[in-house]
Amino acid sequence: MTLSAVDQAELDAVRQRVFMALFVALAIGLNTLEYLLPNPVPWFRLGFANILGLTALYCYGVRALWLITICRVILGSLLLGRLFSPGFLLSLGGGLLACAMMSLGFSLGRNRIGPVGVSVLGALGHVVGQMLIAWLVVIRHPGIWMLFPFFLLFALISGIFNGLASCFLLNALGKHRAFTGLQEKLKYIEGFKNRSYSVKDS
Repeated sequence: MTLSAVDQAELDAVRQRVFMALFVALAIGLNTLEYLLPNPVPWFRLGFANILGLTALYCYGVRALWLITICRVILGSLLLGRLFSPGFLLSLGGGLLACAMMSLGFSLGRNRIGPVGVSVLGALGHVVGQMLIAWLVVIRHPGIWMLFPFFLLFALISGIFNGLASCFLLNALGKHRAFTGLQEKLKYIEGFKNRSYSVKDS
């Protein structure tokens, strides 16, 4: 039995919705796991959940990034019993500014900025957003900004790591039937011209 072009398109759309739901679930799981792990600074995390948001950005577009970020922050806070707590506000402020930076980098940079560059922009935006919320809501002391250079450096490292992880994930997803056009699109993105993790020409 063979599928018609219409049936195949509908099947691909269903597959993409399933993957999107999986991205959301995994992002919430990683976000929750990170908060359960010990950390010297209560609000500072490596942001592994951003790997899923960044991957969804290249697979689905800007709206998917915002959906995953908002869902993981709100639902993750519900699971941890910290909704509307200072930690929730820090996570929300950092997440929203990170989404804004990543969306701008993705939309304006187009083929000139790859996933690693977009990830770094998001990580830096996350730190700036959290620091602003921390200063405005949690700790009204100018001394908090002394930690800012350290957090920026750490954000740069984590952004590069998460961006590379997203590249490998995108490479794997590009071979799946649900993302038949992803391989061709990635060939024109600057970050995938490095053949160490780029998709192979068919």
